[in-house]
Amino acid sequence: MSSTEQRPPLPPFTRETAIQKVRLAEDAWNTREPARVALAYTPESRWRNRAEFVRGREAIVDFLTRKWARELEYRLVKELWAFEGNRIAVRFAYEWRDDSGNWFRSYGNENWLFDENGLMAERHASINDVPIAASERKYHWPQGRRPDDHPGLSDLGL
Repeated sequence: MSSTEQRPPLPPFTRETAIQKVRLAEDAWNTREPARVALAYTPESRWRNRAEFVRGREAIVDFLTRKWARELEYRLVKELWAFEGNRIAVRFAYEWRDDSGNWFRSYGNENWLFDENGLMAERHASINDVPIAASERKYHWPQGRRPDDHPGLSDLGL
């Protein structure tokens, strides 16, 4: 993606466009397609994900490839927490299982900084994993985009 290409919605964000940006990010991550997800970030995007530091699209693709090889049946819900100008804060929860069939719900917060073209230049994520029983799962839609009528985090009490 060249530096002149844009990824709407663009900053400065309104409440409506911040909510739209969060949903677009959720939809992309639910594809579990690392190369597609990486296109939402600047070529030199900087991440902190848990204790791992990632820089650039190629490293993002490598990171996500490793992540989704471990985190099977991944399903994610994001929710806007706050926004101002070119910054958005979200909270999220995702469910996944490991290769032994153990289920987890991972809770977290992200702080995002966007460039003028709507590409994410920085992503800072803090995440905690909680083991859950399969019967405690709340995300049962088919892999891929969360259906529009599926409850969000607040509706689910998460």
